[in-house]
Amino acid sequence: MKRSGRPRVVVLAGGVGAARLLRGMTNLVPGERLTVVVNTGDDDVFHGLHVSPDIDTILYTLSGLADTRRGCGLLNDSFAALAMLGRYGRETWFQLGDRDLGTHLFRSERLRARDTLSAVTDAQRRALGVGARVLPMSDDPVRTIVETQTGRRSFQEYLVRDRARESVRAIRYSGARAARPAEGLIAAIEQASLAVIAPSNPFVSIGPILAVPGIRQALRRADAPVIAVSPLIGGRTVKGPADRMMRALGHRPRPPGLARIYGDFLDGMVIDNADQAYAARLRDDGLEVAVLDTLMSSPVRSTAVARAVLELGSASSRQSLLAS
Repeated sequence: MKRSGRPRVVVLAGGVGAARLLRGMTNLVPGERLTVVVNTGDDDVFHGLHVSPDIDTILYTLSGLADTRRGCGLLNDSFAALAMLGRYGRETWFQLGDRDLGTHLFRSERLRARDTLSAVTDAQRRALGVGARVLPMSDDPVRTIVETQTGRRSFQEYLVRDRARESVRAIRYSGARAARPAEGLIAAIEQASLAVIAPSNPFVSIGPILAVPGIRQALRRADAPVIAVSPLIGGRTVKGPADRMMRALGHRPRPPGLARIYGDFLDGMVIDNADQAYAARLRDDGLEVAVLDTLMSSPVRSTAVARAVLELGSASSRQSLLAS
């Protein structure tokens, strides 16, 4: 589809790495030009409430409310309600703060009233003062299931309850085949000047998004360049089990291994200085490459990485993607 008007950016996102990239991206791209497509494969129900961890992490971060030390939840939250649930014998391994519960109560009430997850997320976005458009990958339920040598479990059970101790044999996306992309998602990709794959786990953050029919195909068809930010620094991830998952599922935890996962639609990659040795190989494979310090330990570093993404996209598309 032919793009018109000012440049637009779409980011496929999930988890803390994505939130940190978006923290920088919003300093460079006006909200009306930025669409964030968020993983909902790790959504779950706790104490009767619908919890959308990736949506909340991104919205809390962009609104300045996130507990960046923990990587989830709200800054300076308390956990009195969870402690009381524990006294009643309920499982409390999934940490829900007292103020955080307000978000889950709001979402669950709206969903019971038959609002879509997209509508609820947009109401949440507006209430928190986030300018970027934020879309769940689908309004239909998709659940990431992790298979290990001892059985199948939900992603939250694997990651939070069991602390990702067991080796992964397979990842399944239950419900993905029947799911439909959220309204406006495919059009956002088609009209974008740049599509970005955030530095997220390729199997449990980006994988569920790509498993929804039509999304991966839209990236393949897109006129816009597709740029990925590697979550790897010297073969390891800053947070989470992505490097171990890559090994377990037959991919080297290096930029070329990541490129192999996204290879049918990828045009370029931003990698860390520690992985500079792989830049030539990636370029030989036809990818545009930027190399810099990708550890987004501060808002300044997040903005620097976001700028590198936009500059790489600008070089590929021959138009400036930075805010004028």
